Order: sequence, then C-alpha cells, then structure tokens
Amino acid sequence: MALLELNGIRRVYRLGRIEVHALRGVSVHVEKGEFVSIMGPSGSGKSTLLNVLGCLDRPTSGEFRLLGKDVTHLSDNSLSELRNRFFGFVFQSFNLLHHFTARENVELPLVYRGVGARERKVRAIEALESLGLGDRVNHRPTELSGGEQQRVALARALVAEPSVILADEPTGNLDSRTGAEIMAIFQRLNEEQGITIIQVTHEESIARHGRRILYMRDGLIEQEEKVLQPLRAEESVSVGNVEVRQEGR
Repeated sequence: MALLELNGIRRVYRLGRIEVHALRGVSVHVEKGEFVSIMGPSGSGKSTLLNVLGCLDRPTSGEFRLLGKDVTHLSDNSLSELRNRFFGFVFQSFNLLHHFTARENVELPLVYRGVGARERKVRAIEALESLGLGDRVNHRPTELSGGEQQRVALARALVAEPSVILADEPTGNLDSRTGAEIMAIFQRLNEEQGITIIQVTHEESIARHGRRILYMRDGLIEQEEKVLQPLRAEESVSVGNVEVRQEGR
C-alpha cells in the first residue's frame, strides 16, 4: 500500500473568466521512506502538486489516497488534522514569526496539538539541539543567518514527529554550502529515521540528493527517473552532534 497515492488529479484555478490548469491529470505513488524530488520550470505545477500532497490545496477532480484511505473530499477540519498529524512543512521563505524566538517558533505545531507548555518547551529545545542550534534557542529570526533560520523551520517541521516532510525550494534562499548542509540533514532524516521526504526544486544538483526525480511540465509529469547514486556534498558536514560523512560522486 502506497503512503500517498494520486490518481488523475486535476487542479484548475479560476481568475475571473480565465481558467488556469495547474495540474492536468497527475497520477503518482509515493512509498513510505522514499526521498522524492519534483523538478520543473516556473508554472509547471510542481508547487501545486506539493500543496495537494500536503492537504494544503484541494484537487478540482481526481482521487487522493493517504495510506489507502480516500481523503479527497474530507472536511477542512479533517484535512487540518491530517496535516498536523502526518506532515511537516519547510518553505523557501522559512515562514518564521519574527517576534517569536526560535524555541517559540518550533513550539507552534505542538500548540495546535494541545501539548502542555512544559513539554512543548522541552521538545522544541531538543529539536533545535539536534540540528546544532542549542545556542540559538532564545534568538529571534532577525538574529539568525539564513541557514540557521532554515534549520529552525526544519526543527519546527520535525518536532511533531511527522511521517512526511514536504519542502518547497528549501535551499532557494541559501548559499551552496548552507544548501548542502540542509540536504545532508534531509538525507540523514530519510536514511536513519525513515522519514519520507518530498521536495520541490528547480536545481538539478539539489534534486539528485533524492532517490527519485519527477520532471513536470505544463501540469503533467512528463518523465520519472530513479537516482541510483544520490548526490552528496564533497566534504563532511557537521550537524549538531552528528557528523554526516559525505563523499563526492
């Protein structure tokens, strides 16, 4: 049974009298523990596909199954519960609240789950420490570098222990060194913890850190490629207390 299964998914946006066909009948299966990259030019539908997979957007037609259950027509409240239970989200713009500290930002998913204040604090600090941010717990986003902000966003995605991390251009605002660090973290989470990773990127070098690439154009998946040797950075990247050994291809 696939973890996520889309069959004939279409997504049409209406802008006045104009119809924009973002997805034109996409079918794709994602198995538990995969690391999938979605590539394509601007307007190809890749971010729309990611939003549908994460229950952030509803398809216009087609079928969406999560662990074999049809979730296409669930209520908004039910979809919200699924998002909070199954998914962690990482975005290019980080989406951090600037008046909150790193810890307070990471705590937010646990607030929505009704976790008590003391447990929220402990879990948020543990998540930040695991990503090498133990000395940045009480810093606000404006006091952090871009790479540190993205790691805070990743800690926020991880603190609720999701089955799937969905990342939309996670390295788009980062330099190449910092982007490699984020990819190293993704690979460690995927390989050591079995977390399913689905990322959108327009960079071939970032896409090849995953094990499968879906190439999109004009709202369709036009090609699929299995990556036999995922790309890794040319040097070791130290992440928190864990050194992720990376070898060049």
